[in-house]
Amino acid sequence: MGCALARRKRGISTSDMAGRLFVSRDTLWRLERGDPTVALGTLVMAAFVPNLHDQLANLAAPGSDAIALSSDEQPLPKRIRRKKP
Repeated sequence: MGCALARRKRGISTSDMAGRLFVSRDTLWRLERGDPTVALGTLVMAAFVPNLHDQLANLAAPGSDAIALSSDEQPLPKRIRRKKP
């Protein structure tokens, strides 16, 4: 829903947005509904069109990753192995 709202607030039609992303309008609608089968590249490009790529870049920023920051206090294992069933 956030993608559709950002697109509408900027006055970009579904046809124009789909054209900028090189996808069909159907794919754009699936993206805006949160369909997990839409390609990640399409999602990233959709963030660039309304100039939201800074928020996307901060998604996995080490400074905002609470789990990673809390693990800094603990020594990291040299290997991570799957537990046998």
